[in-house]
Amino acid sequence: MLLEAAAQVFQREGLGATTNRIAERAGYSIGTLYQYFGSKQALLYALAERHLHEIGAALDHTFRTLRAESPTWEQTVRRLVTCVVGLHRDHARVHTLMHDYAPRAPELVARFEELREQMVAELAFHLDRCGRGGPDPQRTAALLFHTGDGQLHGVLLADEHAERELTRSLLALS
Repeated sequence: MLLEAAAQVFQREGLGATTNRIAERAGYSIGTLYQYFGSKQALLYALAERHLHEIGAALDHTFRTLRAESPTWEQTVRRLVTCVVGLHRDHARVHTLMHDYAPRAPELVARFEELREQMVAELAFHLDRCGRGGPDPQRTAALLFHTGDGQLHGVLLADEHAERELTRSLLALS
């Protein structure tokens, strides 16, 4: 309840959100909020942690499906983009705040690196499976990951055409 309230208030107010407004939105006292989260940054950290967990679960499911079905490269990219953009569609402003301002604690950085490595390995697998990616599919996969991540978080997050634009860009690179 506190995290959803925090997401709503951050979405509406950005970094101007206060713990008082978040506690009020959640229907809790400020003391209760501070019992669980010592600061606004702690709330952003918890939101980022939850987001990484959600991404991991969704990607696991998507990658299992892609391996089982073996679609074309274009279909693979479309499904991955749909998955990732879908996870960022709600609370776009919150995702920007988490990306830019959530504390970079070692555990969170390690979890992001695990997800990055998983995504790059899966992209490389599918590039190779589809006869794409040139002489070094692993390198191409890393380029695709970083391009997609940068475009999504840096430019396309709140864009209503994010799926189309990101898909077009990634297909052009591969």
